[in-house]
Amino acid sequence: MRAPDIIMKKRDGRVLSAEEIRYMIQGMLLGDVPDYQISAFCMAVFFQGMTPEETTALTLAMADSGRRVDLSAIRGVKVDKHSTGGVGDTTTLVLAPMVAAAGVPVAKMSGRGLGHTGGTLDKLESIPGFRVSLSEREFVEQVNRIGLAVVGQTEDVAPADKRLYALRDVTATVESIPLIASSIISKKLATGADAIVLDVKVGSGAFMHELDSARELARAMVAIGRMAGRRMSALITDMNQPLGQAVGNSLEVIEAIHILSGRGEGRLLELCFELGARMVVLGEACDDVNRARATLRRLVESGSALAKLKEMVEAQGGDVSRIDDPDRIEIAPLSARIRAPKDGYVCRADALTLGRAAAAMGAGRQRKTDSVDLGCGLRVLVSVGDRVEAGQPVAELFAGTQSRLDEGMIQATQAFAYSDAPCQAPPLIYEAIEA
Repeated sequence: MRAPDIIMKKRDGRVLSAEEIRYMIQGMLLGDVPDYQISAFCMAVFFQGMTPEETTALTLAMADSGRRVDLSAIRGVKVDKHSTGGVGDTTTLVLAPMVAAAGVPVAKMSGRGLGHTGGTLDKLESIPGFRVSLSEREFVEQVNRIGLAVVGQTEDVAPADKRLYALRDVTATVESIPLIASSIISKKLATGADAIVLDVKVGSGAFMHELDSARELARAMVAIGRMAGRRMSALITDMNQPLGQAVGNSLEVIEAIHILSGRGEGRLLELCFELGARMVVLGEACDDVNRARATLRRLVESGSALAKLKEMVEAQGGDVSRIDDPDRIEIAPLSARIRAPKDGYVCRADALTLGRAAAAMGAGRQRKTDSVDLGCGLRVLVSVGDRVEAGQPVAELFAGTQSRLDEGMIQATQAFAYSDAPCQAPPLIYEAIEA
């Protein structure tokens, strides 16, 4: 095989074989296929697309490019959840304990925040002592013992994805649906899940801004997973406004604890019930989404879900007393409030702008090597459609320095818009795609 022939074949819109795709990925890692040829390959895919079979072959080649995590020693069906990223997206911290309390093992590998999107590992490190790095043996033993572990993904999982993404990022080929789908699912296959529930965000604060693109991505990922022998389900959900009230690491942990303590309602909890119900069904703990949803609600109301979070925190070295008293979780010392300028209705609480405001105050990073201020961020006190009065607080900001607080205030104020007439909030869930 020759890389130029494969590139030409895809450039001309013909279908590549699994062997040809694997040759390109392995050649990239071995240095036999240089970056400029891989870049040309990505551009050909960007313009010509891929069939589901081609995309699956690319996904499997990337999943096989490094170490595959072996979870076969974990009893039961291992179910994972993946979100395409958003603002105030605290689902893992709420969802994973609920699902584990329902009897479905959750062996989750998560990442760190980048740009305006938050990362689960950063949030968990807001709890003093919490270890996000476990050996594979510790990881498996903990899930078998308590049904739940959330750790960081190791660098040797799907290394081809990292190489390919770095090239896509500088060659204007990031937005290709086959390349996005294979990037996401390759890591999920490599980390050993038997079933995967996808939360595909759409809106201003999401990677996908248009519903049609989000739908295409969700369907592509579900198809890949099925062809790779996984049980799959996907929800397309709104990210035009933050999902939860809190945006920022410590603040999101505090919100998750309040929700699991039965003191929270709203979009975040509703979505966790919907995603969790599908995880419970795919994990064979229940055969009906409606009954699974009711089970999860009972587990929150009874305190079982919160107890499972405490078990995980204790098992991974975290200070459990912070779960009992979340007010002891440290937040930034300086605060300020944004207030409604007039009576009316909230018609915009833009997720992207609010995410960038939190990042500007120190809650996010622009490069993977950047540090974050775990205690800073903001709370959004209203939702789109709410009626407000002049002077009513609509957001509260927290930062470590006055200059950062001032910068956050300028940006976050621009996220809100008001109307004299009632405004309708977008739906939380646009579509469910079940395999």
